Amino acid sequence: MDQLTPAGTTLLNDLSHRYGLSEQAVRAMIDAVVRGGGTQAQFSIPELGGMGQWSLGGMTMVGDMFNTGLQATVSNLCGEISSAHAQSPLYERPQHTGSWQAQGNGASLTWSGGNWWPAELGQPSSSGSQNGLSYAIFPSCRRLATNLEGRITVYDTLDHSIGGVGQQQSGDASWTFTSQYGTVRLADMPVVNSVSVEPQSSESDQPTSEQALVEPSMRAQPEPVQSAPSSAQTVHGSLQDVEAIFSALEKLGQLKEMGVLTDEEFSTKKTELLARL
Repeated sequence: MDQLTPAGTTLLNDLSHRYGLSEQAVRAMIDAVVRGGGTQAQFSIPELGGMGQWSLGGMTMVGDMFNTGLQATVSNLCGEISSAHAQSPLYERPQHTGSWQAQGNGASLTWSGGNWWPAELGQPSSSGSQNGLSYAIFPSCRRLATNLEGRITVYDTLDHSIGGVGQQQSGDASWTFTSQYGTVRLADMPVVNSVSVEPQSSESDQPTSEQALVEPSMRAQPEPVQSAPSSAQTVHGSLQDVEAIFSALEKLGQLKEMGVLTDEEFSTKKTELLARL
């Protein structure tokens, strides 16, 4: 979890006191608003009605859609967090840095800073992890990124408004997310890109450009050495070729007798077949 700045800590304590919410609930909302760039948030907070979303100057949706008081609370809370975020940083700058680059399915992806998701996706509206699966949701570009044991996969969320994550155990693990349509299986979402990445710690130990852009599974493997065919195999193959040519000549003769082939056509085909002997 990222460390709050003094301004962030002051905001957390103040909002928790004034709104009568736990610090955990307020912190979760701060996380959601900041990840949404200060203009949107997608969250799942029990004290605030469970799943919901907020956008600056737009609609506020909460789990209890008919609870206008709760909607107003969420809207005001997110508005204050957004204003504070615009005035000063709420999180300490991460100390860890690094970069990754990989290519899969014909597209190159780049990582930077301490984030595991591709940099071109921007900031997620929400992110988290469960049972070894990390995920980040990007509603602005309709993308969902997952990190499962170092395998980064980006999905197209289509028209789903993706929320909480779950896991069903039925033989193989099946990951699910919730949307406005109910439960949606991760396996049913279209895959945009999927790569395996490793951090590059310094320039001295970085792979070459070709190595960095090719997955280990896609790198060329040495072709197996095939032994030369035995003499018996060669003779057997030659006999089969001869038999096939004579069979073709016989059929050509039948076609000529039936009037299907002219004398010139028959002669041409016959010459071609005999040349193969």
